Amino acid sequence: MSTNSDILVIGGGIAGISAAAQLAADASVTMLEAEPAIGHHSSGRSAAIFIRNYGNATLRALNAASAPFLANPEGVSETSLLSPRGELLVATDEDMAKFEAYLDGSDGLERLSAAQAVELVPILRPDAIAAAAIEWDAQDIDVDRMLQGFARKLRRHGGSIVTGAPVQSITRRDGVWSVTTPAGTFTAPVLINAAGGWADAVAHMAGIRTLGLQALRRSAALIPAPDGHDITRWPLFANAGDQWYAKPEAGKLMISPADEDPVEPHDVWADDMVIAEGLHRYEQAVTTPVTRLEHTWAGMRTFAPDRTPVVGFSPEDNGFFWLAGQGGYGMQTAPALSQLAADLCLGRPSALGQTVIEALGPGRAALNFQQGQNT
Repeated sequence: MSTNSDILVIGGGIAGISAAAQLAADASVTMLEAEPAIGHHSSGRSAAIFIRNYGNATLRALNAASAPFLANPEGVSETSLLSPRGELLVATDEDMAKFEAYLDGSDGLERLSAAQAVELVPILRPDAIAAAAIEWDAQDIDVDRMLQGFARKLRRHGGSIVTGAPVQSITRRDGVWSVTTPAGTFTAPVLINAAGGWADAVAHMAGIRTLGLQALRRSAALIPAPDGHDITRWPLFANAGDQWYAKPEAGKLMISPADEDPVEPHDVWADDMVIAEGLHRYEQAVTTPVTRLEHTWAGMRTFAPDRTPVVGFSPEDNGFFWLAGQGGYGMQTAPALSQLAADLCLGRPSALGQTVIEALGPGRAALNFQQGQNT
């Protein structure tokens, strides 16, 4: 016996949950998640910060489009999902090219002296700072509240969330997709592929050409707050050369090596050597050594070859919808991308504009080579 819907969504991270929630008011929606709970992989391990200037021009447009919802998440939460944090970038002499490239075309960044940077984060070594800049408007995102709020919205509109449902096979007959899982068989004329690191594998199972999506590991460690310092109001502070970043987290300091090591999609864990190398780079920038690790973990960031998300119907099949490749931008772009996915699936006009829609589309020129080479 099968469960029939208008739209099937594969993947219970923030991409899949938010898109399903936005669709559920106007279509019957079933969302399938392989794990026992939603948000198990990338969404549950996010650094959880909204940075307007993060990413390329397309991503910055998505950031801007998502900001109003994050501040006023109607239907998802009664209060803002954002809280003040700030992002401080510090550059060594070797980082200056990347530092200037990041500031080029950015909005709302203020250059600081080394002394001003140290006023914000007192453990920074002033002699290691060649340049600095602060984005005051960077804000923490309440990831769990957003994820669970979208899940409630989905259910409130009659949508279903089926966990423990890894996809075993995908077939299509007479314009209807059939997805077999241990939890049953599910059918719908529209299939949304929001499977994160597994999105290419899902496409392959469906007989759709893959896009060359690559899962990359991102590791993190939690350490005690530096002795004698109240870090509550410190901004996230990061090396402009993508060597490390650090963020206050519930009274402790979360440090990431900012690694992007290619991995096969799986339940990733932190590599001790990668953590050690990242902490060493971090220690070169601060006056307080790392003496104890309380916890380490890792997550996946999945990118398309051009590092821009892939959103839209496959050029090969107008019933197969890509919602993948969000990389490290998934949380802060989810409001805009979920609204776009709903608009495209339901044939409604989008407020994002054609330039952004075409830049996200699976038929874009940057992916043509990949599409021609993958089966």
